[in-house]
Amino acid sequence: MEVPSRPYRNTSSHYATEDDKYYFGDVYEQSRIRQVYERTSYKTPYLDYIDRLTDSGWSHLRYLARFMRVTTSPRAWRFLSRAETIERGSRIKAAMLVFHTSTIERYNVTDLDNLNHILQMKEEDHHDVIARLFIVEDLSRDLIEAFGSQLDLDPTFFSGHISNYYWYNTSDPWIELPDMSVVTRQKSHFNVRYEQARYLETLRSFNKAQEEAATFNVLRKVDRDGNWDPKHDVHSSDVGTVRSKMSFWVRPHKSHPSDPFIGILLVDPPITEDFPLWGGYNSLAPCPSMTDVSVVLRPAKRSVFEESIYWIERMSTEEVSSIARDSRAMFLKPLSIACSEWILLIRYAQTRSSQLEWEIEDPHLRHRRHGLSMTLGNLHTWRRRFPIYKTIISEILDRIIRRDEFPGSTDNILRSLEKDFQLLFRDLDELHNRAERMISVVTAVLSIEESQKALEQNRSLGRLTYLAALFVPLSFISSFFSMSEDITKLSKTFWIYFAIALPVTLSALLVTRYSHDLNVVWKKVMHRAGRR
Repeated sequence: MEVPSRPYRNTSSHYATEDDKYYFGDVYEQSRIRQVYERTSYKTPYLDYIDRLTDSGWSHLRYLARFMRVTTSPRAWRFLSRAETIERGSRIKAAMLVFHTSTIERYNVTDLDNLNHILQMKEEDHHDVIARLFIVEDLSRDLIEAFGSQLDLDPTFFSGHISNYYWYNTSDPWIELPDMSVVTRQKSHFNVRYEQARYLETLRSFNKAQEEAATFNVLRKVDRDGNWDPKHDVHSSDVGTVRSKMSFWVRPHKSHPSDPFIGILLVDPPITEDFPLWGGYNSLAPCPSMTDVSVVLRPAKRSVFEESIYWIERMSTEEVSSIARDSRAMFLKPLSIACSEWILLIRYAQTRSSQLEWEIEDPHLRHRRHGLSMTLGNLHTWRRRFPIYKTIISEILDRIIRRDEFPGSTDNILRSLEKDFQLLFRDLDELHNRAERMISVVTAVLSIEESQKALEQNRSLGRLTYLAALFVPLSFISSFFSMSEDITKLSKTFWIYFAIALPVTLSALLVTRYSHDLNVVWKKVMHRAGRR
């Protein structure tokens, strides 16, 4: 049975309800995807293993099983044609790096047969090899099945990589619950979340970036920061932050101490629309000497896949030899890339915070466009993000950097990055506190401005009161004298109108003008009379 196909746009809406056209069932009901796809012929050993785990208490793996059946985000299950399902399910882009004592060799993985052949190679064929690292861009059903069945991988390695939500509803089936520390210490894999900032020249560029993210099998989202100030930002330009992940696994146990380590690094496909913000992060290495003739010109920044391979291939002999003590040394360069992306994002957040403070300080900027209300809205957006970012950095520090116990390791090479991530957390904490202070200042300034507006309105009402005090006595006197039926009889007494109306009007104006002072004097008189 072929699943009906309709146009699909990858969406990251958090609502999983019957009214949602992407609905496939919530976390509390049986998978509609499984009911439909089990009638098809697709059934593999690793997926069958995941299904058995799902039915035996590991219910959080159900989302991974849905991903393998749909071959992408399960929300697309009603919208992919058979041809699209086949293409996404068989998608493979990978490379294998072989670490020798003095060299690192790269082998591109061209298709599934090539990957299975490499995975089935005997260990004795690599007697001089320290480690083998597979670097994979995006995930597909065939990749999960090949790696999972050949290497007996923990399915949570894949389930932790396929989506990237920052918050959840109570019925969301894609919930990712953190493990207890005692469970984490027994696992030989981890996920790293980070943000990539891209400069997008137009709104059309932002829409194209979103469409590009929709072509990934893994679910990723481009968050829009918005055009802040047309005077300083290029008109209609924007900065998009791409929620990204990289995941690392290493084989926890070797058949023989001399066997090479086997590792897997999962990275995201690139968003290629427009440019990395400010040209991207700084180089991971210092500038070489001008006399160093061995320097190879580095190509422009490309995908995380190519960047990771580039920097891993340039590991020093000492760094390669450290893999024998800690297999996580293979992940040191990619983790440095994630750290550099965080540094870039924090610098951007600092720039926006300074711009907001400038808007608060400068009255001309304050009253342009939507005034401080827009400033307050931008502040609230970043104020909401900073705690999320701090949680991510804290998790990286506690569950990855400071994790000294790792299967097959006698050292912790990742500790060399501890200071960098501590500085990231410190900067985020300062930005969070800065946003809180700025919100208090903006709220106070808004209150002052509202008070000034109210005072001006009161002055306007005061002017209306003067006008009323001027015309009401005149109207009253004229009405009083007009009670006579014969107007000619008033000719001799016409002057009496002015003789009475003018003093009465003047008295009314004086009483209106000094009503507050008269009220104070009256209260003092009554207070003195009461004391007697």
